Amino acid sequence: MKTLVLGLGNPILTDDGVGFAVVEQVKKRLDGGNVTVSQASVGGLSLLELVAGYDRVIIIDAIQTGVGQPGEIHHLSSEEFHGRLRAGSSHYVSLGTALEFGRQLGMDIPKEIVILAVEVGDVSTFGEELTPSVAAVVPKVVDLVLEELAT
Repeated sequence: MKTLVLGLGNPILTDDGVGFAVVEQVKKRLDGGNVTVSQASVGGLSLLELVAGYDRVIIIDAIQTGVGQPGEIHHLSSEEFHGRLRAGSSHYVSLGTALEFGRQLGMDIPKEIVILAVEVGDVSTFGEELTPSVAAVVPKVVDLVLEELAT
């Protein structure tokens, strides 16, 4: 199974760099195989180019639900991101919308998409360090990624 582990975010906006921090650690613990590990600072339709052609994608990203505590981990599937095919700009297209659009275009969209989203506190301060509560869960998220890869 061809798998992509994709860390999303912006590594210079404090907690928004959590996806990058996780995939850096995943790279160190992988022993090869049919797994690609990558990072990207994109969203919307730009994600289609990155995920097309893979059987499975594991995405690690920051999330702000407004009700969770920083460091809380959310294990989500792409089905939880139902999107509409209308958006004011390609930059504001949700993951669900982008995936549905790709399917309608006949793109080879992964059958399985897992999202490990870490609840974050600060995504607006310029800085390359994660806040302590988010940094503390990076090893656990790495373990979750490795568990997903083992299944």
